[in-house]
Amino acid sequence: MTKSLSVRIVDPETAPDGVAAKAEAGETYLDVAQRAGFEVAATCGGRGRCRSCRIKILEGDAPPPGITDRVQLGHEEVHERFRLSCQTRIIADGAILLAPPRAETGHKILAARELAAGMRLDSGIEKRHLQAAAPHDENDQTSDWDEVRAVFGDGLAGGIPVEILRRLPGLLREKSGSLTVTTFNGEVVAIEPGDTTAHKYGMAFDIGTTSIVGSLLDLTSGEELASVGGINPQAVHGGDLMSRIAYAQFDAKKLQTLRAKVLGAVNSFVGEACAGAGVDPAHIHKVVVVGNTCMHHIFLGIDPTHVGLAPYAPAIRDAMVLPAAEVPLKSTPNARVCLLPIVAGFVGADTVAAVLATRLDESEEIRALVDIGTNGEVVMGSRKRLMACSAPAGPALEGAQIRHGMRGAVGAIERVEIGDDVALGVIGAAPPVGICGSGLIDAIAKMLDAGVLEPSGLLRGEDRTDLPPALAARLVRDDAGVAFVLSWARNSGIDEDITLTQNDIRQLQLAKGAICSGVMLLQRVMRIRGEKIGELMLCGGFGNYINTESALRIRLLPELPLDRITYFGNAAALGAQMALLSETERLRASELARSIEHVSLATDPEFQEIFVEAVQFPGAAVTPIRRGARRGRRARAGE
Repeated sequence: MTKSLSVRIVDPETAPDGVAAKAEAGETYLDVAQRAGFEVAATCGGRGRCRSCRIKILEGDAPPPGITDRVQLGHEEVHERFRLSCQTRIIADGAILLAPPRAETGHKILAARELAAGMRLDSGIEKRHLQAAAPHDENDQTSDWDEVRAVFGDGLAGGIPVEILRRLPGLLREKSGSLTVTTFNGEVVAIEPGDTTAHKYGMAFDIGTTSIVGSLLDLTSGEELASVGGINPQAVHGGDLMSRIAYAQFDAKKLQTLRAKVLGAVNSFVGEACAGAGVDPAHIHKVVVVGNTCMHHIFLGIDPTHVGLAPYAPAIRDAMVLPAAEVPLKSTPNARVCLLPIVAGFVGADTVAAVLATRLDESEEIRALVDIGTNGEVVMGSRKRLMACSAPAGPALEGAQIRHGMRGAVGAIERVEIGDDVALGVIGAAPPVGICGSGLIDAIAKMLDAGVLEPSGLLRGEDRTDLPPALAARLVRDDAGVAFVLSWARNSGIDEDITLTQNDIRQLQLAKGAICSGVMLLQRVMRIRGEKIGELMLCGGFGNYINTESALRIRLLPELPLDRITYFGNAAALGAQMALLSETERLRASELARSIEHVSLATDPEFQEIFVEAVQFPGAAVTPIRRGARRGRRARAGE
């Protein structure tokens, strides 16, 4: 059962006051507008390859921008809540403005390969069809490669890889010399018989501690052809980074186990995406991978042990380009695998990709991005200066280490309302089977407001006389102590009560304390007061679904005006897609990584005090840490 929504559609010429239209959650704005009788142009057939159907979201939540929004509209328009109506799915009630088409639309822009958005479609992958002849005269001192190179002409940056050379004699003669030579920045990556110039694809992957997401893109047009993703199979060996590192520490066999799991997942996702889009994996010629430093090292088979030991140094920080066979990615034999650069031990390539996507480095005003995930990161600053820190929230916000925690799937509690009793919003309008991160944040905020939960984080004890009877009855005791029942067994989909335990609340406090203290520490180091932050962008897998008021209520974020907090979606994945489509962007990532200043939470003398404050809920009494005592402990440690 899908959720019914209402969208007011404004057309400056035919409906300046707007027309209300019914919609279903998940429909595109283009489908709803056309069904309501508006003639919205979709020059490219609704594939995200032009800008003729663009809209501006006037009211309601603006869904996170996709790579096609970025390619066609650019950062400024996306920031101003413009979207492609054919690619944007409705997630809430709201209002949209149908934007008039511009003169230079769609295919015209793409054909020029220089977008109005300022992002070039220069993937570095070039395919050239040749008609070469095999050597036929014994007196002519030539070779198969000489003949191909002579026809190709200028532009080759190197020789021919030996794995391609081994197949060249057969390829040259298979179709009477009809060949397609594929290069990446001038280096040969593939030679195929016949003309395959129309097939030029790439994949971008964001490998997170908890999940992996990938996108298949057409490198010629920028169109997203398929998206894939799922749980990172390494999670069975530890839910957070330090657990993952500890599992593989100084143990080559366990490192290989972790590596095999992630490579197997990525290879499987490539096959899934290609099957869904009808693309031959042999025509994937570029793969961009981002992830935190630990995931980066494991993906390459590098021992992550020293990333987890002071001074937490990575083996390499530079961007890398490798033949797929060296990784190995067996599903993409004709690809170059590009890994974006790393900032520090716990601020990885995913953070660099997020900065790339949000254009934080081009901002005149102070802005911040908060990537909420198992290994969260915070970046703050402007074009003058950027600083970053790691905010290790752990997996609680992604459903792990919570008794009835789960990811955002059908049956997950995502919204909670508490009055005289509890009302739940469940994904898919199904009987609840667990609670996801956004539901957990909402539930804790509403429990605080209802008096079910004390500001200290303790569930109410025996004195519950001021609570409505239905709420008081939901405070129960089980083997783990006091718990709060969100859904009674008779209403759930798992034949047992769905509860939040005292331990669940503590896990949430630690997670939100890490995120909030990361923001607060950067503010203190950079001497930036809250009113100076022009925008705080929530990024990450479920950032778009968090109730901002609830996030502020539990102090997941420092106190800021609601209108300064925006959703950006998975910025790391979007940055990876930008680097896939544009070598200009990929090379810019290296400049970004070198310019970002890293702040270590562990070594900052004020962090402990900030964390103690951040872990509390608003209204709790915070016990200050005596500075003299802290100095004394550090002095003793120095002895």
